[in-house]
Amino acid sequence: MRRLGLASLAAAWALSAAAAGPLTLTAQGQIQVAFTPGDDAGALIVETIGQARRQILVQAYSFTHKAIAEALVAARRRGVEVLVIADPEQAERVATSRIDDLAAGGIPVYFDAQHAAAHDKVMVIDAGLPAATVITGSFNFTHAAQYRNAENLLVIRGHPLLADAYAANWRRHRTHALPYRRAP
Repeated sequence: MRRLGLASLAAAWALSAAAAGPLTLTAQGQIQVAFTPGDDAGALIVETIGQARRQILVQAYSFTHKAIAEALVAARRRGVEVLVIADPEQAERVATSRIDDLAAGGIPVYFDAQHAAAHDKVMVIDAGLPAATVITGSFNFTHAAQYRNAENLLVIRGHPLLADAYAANWRRHRTHALPYRRAP
């Protein structure tokens, strides 16, 4: 019997996820938690983006946090592949959306309109590497999530299988998401 690598395991999970049910993994790595208001979850995300070396996959429902958008554009400029899937209604309806800023910064943005809401709040950083990181929680990448709402954020480092599962989910949504085109 051949051994499955991390990428193969994640691909196998992605193909069987609908039939097999939820994936169960053993906890490992380091977990940071932040709660708003109070903790600076935005700064934790910016710091974590700054540590990315290869790739950042983003799923965002609402995106208005300027510093997080700037950190993603800076990562792109230093050679990190950054890809974003966003909710089209939020991006078009919210006047302070940073989706245009991301696209203007050279980041490919896709709209996932297949669902009532593309409600994920996820970043997958350097999937496939031992130091892979997943950022998730209720925290939208917004100013309101930082300063007005009661939110939670988890930064899970050093759990490659978890990052691969989130990356596989990102790729599954990318298959039906459409490229965003900035208005001229």
